[in-house]
Amino acid sequence: MMNQNEARALLEQVAAGRVSVDEALLRWKEAPFEDLGFAKPDYHRALRQGAAEVIYGAGKTPEQIVKITETMLARGQKTVLITRMAPEAAALAEKTLPLRYEPLSRVGIAGTAPEPDTEGKIVVATGGTSDMPAAEEAALTAEVFGNRVTRLYDVGVAGLHRLLSHMDEIMSARVIIALAGMEGALASVIGGLADCPVIAVPTSVGYGAAFGGLSALLSMLNSCASGVSVVNIDNGFGAGYLASMINHIGK
Repeated sequence: MMNQNEARALLEQVAAGRVSVDEALLRWKEAPFEDLGFAKPDYHRALRQGAAEVIYGAGKTPEQIVKITETMLARGQKTVLITRMAPEAAALAEKTLPLRYEPLSRVGIAGTAPEPDTEGKIVVATGGTSDMPAAEEAALTAEVFGNRVTRLYDVGVAGLHRLLSHMDEIMSARVIIALAGMEGALASVIGGLADCPVIAVPTSVGYGAAFGGLSALLSMLNSCASGVSVVNIDNGFGAGYLASMINHIGK
């Protein structure tokens, strides 16, 4: 299962005469997906989009998650990211798979962890410690896709000096992910300080009138800071994936 860089390298080998056309064709002849009955793993996702398919664990049984992961690893995917993975699924997977499981974010990483393949840095910043589950989902996603990540946790606007003490990290980032619940002000503040894209993640943290993250979502959508985009409530994965795409542009 090759990504775009590996496909390009294969074509260059064919052009240089080091790999025959038949051999290259054989590597590409594998079906683009496989029907497991309950799922159809997309083996050509990395070739089309530059990043392999990710397993969304919520709603799947532990057995389904294990089978999909085993299939993807068997077809050559070096690292499989599993988001919203229940502890029960992780316990079953750990019996047969090389799995690293992070309970706080409910993220599972099967296979070998990749090395960073770009010099750009992604900063993941949270308003409070309570935002860390979504933040770790974002950070781990970015790391799985080959990014260097700096974590700045509990730097919210209730104590702005905490954020301002990290201006070096903020100003040297290529992308910043800002996660906050309550009124969601952190994204606007960072957006007014940074010279790079800011991806805002509203979290479902807060008392009743926070409406499970809706208040933060609306605040972030109405940010007066330029360069701030917004993903769905608690969608750390979406933020980490988008940040990785931005960070790899012109790497």
